[in-house]
Amino acid sequence: MKKIKITLIKSPIDRPERQKLTLQALGLGKTNSSKEVEATPQILGMVRKVEHLVKVEEAK
Repeated sequence: MKKIKITLIKSPIDRPERQKLTLQALGLGKTNSSKEVEATPQILGMVRKVEHLVKVEEAK
């Protein structure tokens, strides 16, 4: 399965608790932190919920 790299580019401060928990589940804690994950439907759904806070690119 293909991998994607997710980078947190905006702070989760003043965001709904649900979005904060989604970022935590993706493994993104601090701004500019990155994580490479498998592009499963579950992960893609989580990314879609916080797409305004993250940058997604294809992993190399």
